[in-house]
Amino acid sequence: MKNSKIVIGIAGIILLGIVLFVLNLFVGSVMVPIEDIFKVLLKENTDNTLSVIIFNYRLPQALTALLAGAALAVAGLLMQTLFRNPLADPSMLGISSGASLGVGIVILLTGAISGAAVSSFGWWSTIGVSLAAFIGAVLVLFVMLAFSSRMKNMTTLIIIGLMIAYLAGSITDILKFFSLKEDIHAFVIWGMGSFSGVGTSKIAIFAISIIIGLIAIFFLSKNLNILLLGEMYAENLGINIKRNSVIIILISGYLTAIVTAYCGPIAFVGLAMPHIARFLFKSSDHRLLIPATMLIGMDMALFCNLIARMPGFDGNLPINAVTAFIGAPVVISVIMKSKK
Repeated sequence: MKNSKIVIGIAGIILLGIVLFVLNLFVGSVMVPIEDIFKVLLKENTDNTLSVIIFNYRLPQALTALLAGAALAVAGLLMQTLFRNPLADPSMLGISSGASLGVGIVILLTGAISGAAVSSFGWWSTIGVSLAAFIGAVLVLFVMLAFSSRMKNMTTLIIIGLMIAYLAGSITDILKFFSLKEDIHAFVIWGMGSFSGVGTSKIAIFAISIIIGLIAIFFLSKNLNILLLGEMYAENLGINIKRNSVIIILISGYLTAIVTAYCGPIAFVGLAMPHIARFLFKSSDHRLLIPATMLIGMDMALFCNLIARMPGFDGNLPINAVTAFIGAPVVISVIMKSKK
């Protein structure tokens, strides 16, 4: 009976994801009839305008939301399991702050030195921002990996991550002070998050990078279950705590770095989605939680992207403005349930 409920639940989440994916192709500033969407996808519609709207804009954006949602959600699950902290999320190690610092150096410092807004540099500004975000995130990730191999206490590692985030934020604030207004505006917009920045030219690289990280996570399910029992019990079963901690941080940080580089820092998805998965399936078994969290993250990201692109909005709303409305109540409920 329990297995049948799990199958029904997973099937329902997948079906909801398919509906949301189609709606992401259908809804926008220009409403495209559903029958025309399938005609365009099947190459039966010769309307070039509809093809451009769907293939160049809406399809890449929906795929980006789907992959980013899965990556951030499961990265949050890894962090919450590793630190045994229900309020842990992928950004707690300072990786997102490292990405923001990298973008700040490209957008704010380059503009201040050259005297021209980075946005005026054309295609280089887009590539430079993504590359700088990835480099900044990876550098912080390596710093945290170096600390994690030496630290026995995970709480100390969290504090170090927070301090790195504060340090990166401090440098970014200094750069803002000396920057052009146009560059500050561009940096703020990037920090609000968006699934529209990948596009057709980069969606293949983005998808392959994310899928590699997602596949790697499935090999951790057994060790993650053992870690829930406590470090002493895990060591008695032959689990190398330090090595597993490094691997978990590496995969979680890698996924966070990729998503932040292409989409900006997306808040609350990694924090809230694992709790929704645990609530729906009443389980702490990572063999179930990992795929469930991925699927719920996909659905939530598609839903948030759909809301952000509803007709009536001038362009796209920032994704973080939407995720906060959904994620914040989940976090509040977790805090209220945790009497400690």
